[in-house]
Amino acid sequence: MRAPFIPLIPIELPLHPTPQMPVPTVTVTPAPALSTTFPHPHLIFVYGTLKRGFPNHTLLSSLIATNDAHFHGSNYRTLNPFPLVCGPFRVPFLLHLPGQGHRVWGELYSLSDLGLERVDELEGVRVGNYERLPIEVGDDEGGEVVAEGYFGNRSYGEAMWRRCGEKGIARYEEEEAKGYVGRAGRPAGVSFLEHIWNFIGSGPDEDDGAPR
Repeated sequence: MRAPFIPLIPIELPLHPTPQMPVPTVTVTPAPALSTTFPHPHLIFVYGTLKRGFPNHTLLSSLIATNDAHFHGSNYRTLNPFPLVCGPFRVPFLLHLPGQGHRVWGELYSLSDLGLERVDELEGVRVGNYERLPIEVGDDEGGEVVAEGYFGNRSYGEAMWRRCGEKGIARYEEEEAKGYVGRAGRPAGVSFLEHIWNFIGSGPDEDDGAPR
């Protein structure tokens, strides 16, 4: 099942970047139209801390409880390879560099409008942390669908990939999540985007973000 192509609409933010930290392009993408097979209008592929058993899944659990989200399975994988790496605080980043890395495993959810808004907020879409972009995924029974995934913003994607030694993973699991630090445990007064650029500019001996 393939949705019609919908052009991306870039929205430039009025940020004041440093020479090392360029202004990210914030892309708010209308979700692909879905079949009535799915109970909610927005189909989302998650690969990291939003998965079951990981720290941010509490958000999806709460949305499921209010009928703003529905779980469709954990046996989904991207049809194309993409880099999946760990950045600052062992946070996972799927990078929009098709053809590099691995086909990535994750879970599929459908979300209501409210559910999508809540997940966008968590992922920092409007401040340039991540971008929600179309992604083709399939299950182990041969089914394919166009969903959306949260990619690391393309303003830093290539730099992040180089910083991680161009080594990616196919699954974000407990081993990769060791050392993960949630928002409450991070230094105050520094934006997550600044943490990302600090990580990119740091040495690999500090935390290479690559598979352990």
